[in-house]
Amino acid sequence: MDLDAASLQAVATVRRWEAGWPAVTPHSSVAVTPERAQQVLEELGRRLGDNYPFFHPSYAGQMLKPPHPAAAAAYLMAMLINPNNHALDGGPATAALEREALAAIAAMFHYPADFLGHLTSSGTIANLEALFVARELRPDAAIAFSEEAHYTHERMCRLLGVRGVRVPADARGRMDLAALEHLLQTDTIGTVVLTAGTTALGAVDPIDQALGLRDRYGVRLHVDAAYGGFYTIQGWAGFEGAPAGPEGIPAAAYRAIAECDSVVVDPHKHGLQPYGCGCVLFRDPSVGHFYVHDSPYTYFTSSELHLGEISLECSRAGAAAAALWTTLQLFPLTPDGLGAILGACRRAAVSLARLIGGSEHLRLYQEPELDIVAYFPWEGGMTAADVDAASQSLFERAMAAEDPVYLSVARVTAGSLHRRHSNIEAGSETVRILRSVLMKPEHEGFVEVLHERLVRLAG
Repeated sequence: MDLDAASLQAVATVRRWEAGWPAVTPHSSVAVTPERAQQVLEELGRRLGDNYPFFHPSYAGQMLKPPHPAAAAAYLMAMLINPNNHALDGGPATAALEREALAAIAAMFHYPADFLGHLTSSGTIANLEALFVARELRPDAAIAFSEEAHYTHERMCRLLGVRGVRVPADARGRMDLAALEHLLQTDTIGTVVLTAGTTALGAVDPIDQALGLRDRYGVRLHVDAAYGGFYTIQGWAGFEGAPAGPEGIPAAAYRAIAECDSVVVDPHKHGLQPYGCGCVLFRDPSVGHFYVHDSPYTYFTSSELHLGEISLECSRAGAAAAALWTTLQLFPLTPDGLGAILGACRRAAVSLARLIGGSEHLRLYQEPELDIVAYFPWEGGMTAADVDAASQSLFERAMAAEDPVYLSVARVTAGSLHRRHSNIEAGSETVRILRSVLMKPEHEGFVEVLHERLVRLAG
């Protein structure tokens, strides 16, 4: 899809809509000469050049990629109107689009039709809302999360005045359910946060096994699937007549999300959306009463529920809903829709892991579960401190190379490294390793080039 043509069509469509109203002459206070506008935009272009090439498969660093051209064009189209999805009088059309997009995401998770949910400006805010509801339901209980969970949970517990408890992870970076059960036996835990795709390693907690602990101890389960949530499509692949999904996807864990109390997913990660577009869903719609508030000048245009009445945020970009809805029309949440893109990312990760596994100067940290590959430079007899220094050195050389490879660095404990590689002597408290996020489908055709560059730099 040609973004330039789509953007021109978006602008033309909005201009035709505007032409249906009486003509308005812009006020002189907002007038800008074409020469000055061009000068400033050229300067902006120069400043924006100070970015890494997120669009290119050479960029395999952080969780960054451009939105799909259709999403960008749809966002532009709605942005020119600038609706606010807080109250229906601020964005009646985009509120309807948001509800339709939410229904598609809820169906992907196999949530009931009467779910409660809305889009947010980020996964951080989406998780904040889920933990807010958790606090309101169990005000005197703690919230437990894995030591590998995103740092936002510890931060949001402090913000909400809730005691947060860290649960150790197993040798794969997933929550240790034996440690969790001991905690449930000895402490007052109201909600357990499970992660479907940790941001460091892409590990998926054993959500299906945690259901038994929920039944035994009466805790609530919240799933932070901000990064890996859309892989639920692959988790259900092979069911209901769908084709089998990519190898290695922890399908049982993903299918278990359907039975959890709440879930968060970020469309601005694997959903092809521009920042910021997060989403939070609750199985039980009655939790909406925790959001009840009054406003003296909103919520009057309709007796229908306004999205702002079930959200902690007030103003929210209706353009985000328009972009997501448009994308889901083109790439439905099915194995051969968005799932085909995810499949390419997963295959890229599996291929890179296999190549690294056969490399003389690189070693795989652990097998990837999704599309994040962790590894480190290797020479025989290295200590944890050696791995730390070598990883940082390779990272810097990769960035500075004539044909650069953009990687990221993750910190792990020396104990975690030793559990996975017992021949590496533990030493320093934390160890830097390398991390490649292969979240662009173009990575599938670029893996051998990426690996060749890494091997050359490591050797």
